[in-house]
Amino acid sequence: MVETDVFYCEPRENTGTGGARATRRDGWVPGVLYGGDAEPVAIKLKSNEVLKAFKNGRLRAQLAKIDVPGEDGQQPVIARDVQVHPVKGMPVHVDLMRVNEKTQIDVAVPVRFINEESSPGLKKGGVLNIVRHAVEVYAPATAIPEVFELDVTGLEVGDGIHASAVKLPAGVKLVITDRDFTIATIAAPSALRSADEGESDEGEETEAGEKDEENGDE
Repeated sequence: MVETDVFYCEPRENTGTGGARATRRDGWVPGVLYGGDAEPVAIKLKSNEVLKAFKNGRLRAQLAKIDVPGEDGQQPVIARDVQVHPVKGMPVHVDLMRVNEKTQIDVAVPVRFINEESSPGLKKGGVLNIVRHAVEVYAPATAIPEVFELDVTGLEVGDGIHASAVKLPAGVKLVITDRDFTIATIAAPSALRSADEGESDEGEETEAGEKDEENGDE
């Protein structure tokens, strides 16, 4: 079961670039809390809690909760925008949206491939060529799938896995519906591809040589 992060937050009085910098120096991550029936409010989150969730891949598009001083209970939220420092690679600003069981959002759910040992194509040396590492869906904010498992059993070299292979839970729909897009393919081994390309080149050279001889005879 996926761990649900709980972020302690406080209202942030100092906004703007200068205020955000001061917030970070004090060990917090600035952010904005919005959505629901309440007005947007500037907040600050504990850096260690945000960093832990970020490093474990749980900060983006995963349900969390916030603990607000003076309020009863914990509010369910989801991160809709996470700004990351270009050099340090750490979150520097987080926008959180209040959600409930009726909230529908678009999220990118990661894919995981299973039973690779049962794919004849992979056994022959083929390569799993992943086209999409995640699939975008519309889902209830409180019931976002953790991962989509895709079975490669029986797949040969040249076969592909498409969107139609994704098992969607109730209430979850694909964002892209106008085509059965490719998620992954079983590609030929590089050695085999090189051999095929070499044969193709030799064939072209032979054909060109024969044409030159014919032209020469004329």
